[in-house]
Amino acid sequence: MDVVALAPLSGLTDWVRGRGLAVLLIVIGAVLLARLITWVGGKVTSRIDAASSGGDALVRSEAAKHRHSLTQVLQWVAVVVVYTVATVTVLSTLGLPVTSLVAPATVLGVGLGFGAQRVVQDVLAGFFLITERQYGFGDVVSINVVGGGDPASGTVEDVTLRITRMRSLDGEVVTIPNGQIVKVINLSRDWARAVIDVPVPATTDVSHVQDVLREVGEQAFADEHLTKLLLDAPSVMGVTSLGLDEVNVRIVARTLPGKQFDVGRDLRSRIALAFRREGIVVRPQSPEDPVTSHDPREVSS
Repeated sequence: MDVVALAPLSGLTDWVRGRGLAVLLIVIGAVLLARLITWVGGKVTSRIDAASSGGDALVRSEAAKHRHSLTQVLQWVAVVVVYTVATVTVLSTLGLPVTSLVAPATVLGVGLGFGAQRVVQDVLAGFFLITERQYGFGDVVSINVVGGGDPASGTVEDVTLRITRMRSLDGEVVTIPNGQIVKVINLSRDWARAVIDVPVPATTDVSHVQDVLREVGEQAFADEHLTKLLLDAPSVMGVTSLGLDEVNVRIVARTLPGKQFDVGRDLRSRIALAFRREGIVVRPQSPEDPVTSHDPREVSS
């Protein structure tokens, strides 16, 4: 009786020492390898960010943005491959015929395909977003999604094949499936432009107003702090619209990507001080008037 009772236990011990140990080692190896890939990916992206921006998340080269996004995608794909290979290896080690699972897996795949069309759409859209370099990590973007509504605006923090994650000015994390994106406005690609329309009464000497704006632009470009954000001196475009009681005079400035809002606020302050000094009256805008050079990141709560 003792021999009969010990036979199953001996068989279980042999299985644990053989296939069971192999399965355990495969699972542990897959987990460790996945964590190693994640660690290496984090180190690579951190080095890319440090080398390209010097700590500023908004000002970095387009190549660096693309490398950052591509590294994240490759990291995700590598982890998926590791776990897939580990699963197949475990099944083979347990003695399950993997080839016999092809037919059921095909039927299951077709069923999942119909039920996961949205996921496939998101992955394909993410593939084209990354390969076409529409935007990348650190870009300031405004995204319209299917169904309309207010666009989501903020700084991109993560781009994968399935989702885009960004942070709004209020600190909120917004996650958007890539397949739902219908329009993207990139506000920090290569360079940006601060556009300021200055409304003045129609009786004002427009030539004098333009001279004052040119002087403001020259002083701004000569400023030690502001010149780091400008690509060239602000230029006066002249009168952009005429009305019965007012005219709009436009001044524009090319800036580093994502810095058009900071430059716009500084120029408005300088223009207000210069006009007050010259005795030029600026017509106060009513709430119904359109606002130019609006910062889409400044979303009111």
